[in-house]
Amino acid sequence: MSERRFGILISGRGSNMVALVEAALRGEIAARPAVVISNRPKAPGLELAAGRGVETLAINHRDYESREQFDRAVVAALEEHGVELVCLAGFMRLLSPFFIRAFPDRIINIHPSLLPAFPGLDVQQQALDHGVKVSGCTVHFVDEDLDAGPIIVQRTVPVLEGDDADSLAARILVEEHQAYTEAVRLFFEDRLTVEGRVVRIRQE
Repeated sequence: MSERRFGILISGRGSNMVALVEAALRGEIAARPAVVISNRPKAPGLELAAGRGVETLAINHRDYESREQFDRAVVAALEEHGVELVCLAGFMRLLSPFFIRAFPDRIINIHPSLLPAFPGLDVQQQALDHGVKVSGCTVHFVDEDLDAGPIIVQRTVPVLEGDDADSLAARILVEEHQAYTEAVRLFFEDRLTVEGRVVRIRQE
């Protein structure tokens, strides 16, 4: 059986990327991180990935006239590396329909709220402004709507008295690393089935 591979897209430090790479190196994910790609050539995560033995690639979105042209370059690189699953880890670009069609039900993202609550940006501040008592994170398949694809895994985090956006984000991030690893592990164990908006997880 040929080795299974996944690719990771980042724009910044890529702490979720590091969590996935290290989980794969420990054998917790039955696949190899084949490439880490950033749209920002100076993203700190590129050095972190290279230091863990993962091939890295910078594809600067500013070098392309349109979102789809950039996406075509990224998709070509992912396909060249034999990637089966694409993991977005702080990748600050909206994907074009072309990209999503290239990897149907094979792109996943992590979002620091309990979707469908609080999509988009400034998520922790949104949660605090609404006075929620519980927040958390969501790993979901990516479709053509922002932060709206079928949910794979969620983890909850209590909102504490005195929390600000930074303290809440820091506690959620700990859960993000675990939730993302779990979702990728389930994918490569072939235990996920998408039925409309619902992800079924086959029991072992």
